[in-house]
Amino acid sequence: MSLSRRKLITTGLAAAAGATGLAAADRLARRYGLIPPDSAGIYGPGETLTYAAQRLLASHSFAREFPRSMISAAPFLNETSPLTDNFKRQQAHGFSDWRLTVDGAVAHTASFSVADLRALGRRSQITEIACEEGWSYIAEWIGTPLSAVLRETGILPHARYIVYFSDQPDWWESIDMPEALHPQTVLAWGMNDADLPVGFGGPLRMRVARQLGYKNVKYITRITATDSLKPFGKGLGSASPEAGYAWYAGI
Repeated sequence: MSLSRRKLITTGLAAAAGATGLAAADRLARRYGLIPPDSAGIYGPGETLTYAAQRLLASHSFAREFPRSMISAAPFLNETSPLTDNFKRQQAHGFSDWRLTVDGAVAHTASFSVADLRALGRRSQITEIACEEGWSYIAEWIGTPLSAVLRETGILPHARYIVYFSDQPDWWESIDMPEALHPQTVLAWGMNDADLPVGFGGPLRMRVARQLGYKNVKYITRITATDSLKPFGKGLGSASPEAGYAWYAGI
């Protein structure tokens, strides 16, 4: 998108929001395909304006990265659902049989062990993870860029979203392709110079540095590339909007 076109759309969104309300901004965003999957309902126009404005103004922005001296001494360990029997069996064997399946709109379906992912590339970043419930902490996250995995499997041109699933039943999320290909979006297998602890999502966690904590799903086992989120769950993009949260959770 050219700078002049970007300015035109951005100005139009702002004017629509101020002059004729969020409904007009929603219509303008639809014209350019900047509609989140949870755009229906009373909060839909606001969700649309937030998502569209971010994609137009800050799609290539980076979450703040911190010096090592600012890593939290006691990172907050939030509660999760009880671990499954399958997870416990995997844990007992040191996760040697843990696999990440990548399917959907890719040239070839693939299965990766944690060792396979490590071989694809490494990124280390010290960023803050923040929860909508109010807690946050800073940690070093070490992992494989999601973009490297998608390149390895041959992401197809029509893919618009990446849906990712946890070993914990009913825990899944999705992000759009700009977020999936962003350098700070990683499949984390390490934390603070060590393997990623189970309590923090080990052996594999999605780390989406530019979005709130609930987008950073633990115990990742499957990734699906798709051109539509309607076939998944209730069609709202993830389990979060089904529970009342926003699909796009940019910070």
